[in-house]
Amino acid sequence: MTSITTTCRDLSELTSAAQTACRLLFQECYKAGIDFIFITETYRSQARQNYLYEQGRTRPGQQVTWTRNSNHTSRRAWDIAVAPPRNLYDIATLSKVGAIAKRLGIEWGGYWEAGKYDAPHFEIPTSWKLPAGYKLEGQVIVPKSSAVKIQLIEDIQKPIEKDDDTMKFTNKTTKAAVRDYLKQAVDKKLIDKSHLDKFDAGTLTGGDFEGLKIIIAQRSA
Repeated sequence: MTSITTTCRDLSELTSAAQTACRLLFQECYKAGIDFIFITETYRSQARQNYLYEQGRTRPGQQVTWTRNSNHTSRRAWDIAVAPPRNLYDIATLSKVGAIAKRLGIEWGGYWEAGKYDAPHFEIPTSWKLPAGYKLEGQVIVPKSSAVKIQLIEDIQKPIEKDDDTMKFTNKTTKAAVRDYLKQAVDKKLIDKSHLDKFDAGTLTGGDFEGLKIIIAQRSA
């Protein structure tokens, strides 16, 4: 059982719709040039929500939430922050993200009235659906810390030759994003460097990469 003092940043702890909404938000932020935000919390148990509510009231510390009834507990909300050198809760950045969220039907706590204002907070209603004109364009890497930037891995194409499954790319940007994704996993010791060497040598296959994504996700959890 998770401690009430432990912060959960695992996107898979949210509902399926919330996971899609969060990935879509990060994708659209990435496309808008905002690749330096990251998740600080997803799911909260009711016990943890109560614990946070008590801070600054019956327990010492600064108040961090205005309610005991948060959609974090219903797995439909997530909080974000901004990577250095910007302020952790840089309002200029959060406002830009909030404006993007509004277009996607995602509610931003920065639009809430005084007393409920919560700029790092985003959530979806139970009726949320992928808005018309939008889709997940590839694998969206949603950072859980300021050390990682948002990545969108897309347009990975296989060659025509049936006996050759080595990875091919339609553009240099996508190739660089995939390499950065693998390098970060190597740096965090989630996978062996030999996989990055195979990528650089042009011998990493699409099947290899799909397997590595699963391993990285499991070991990052």
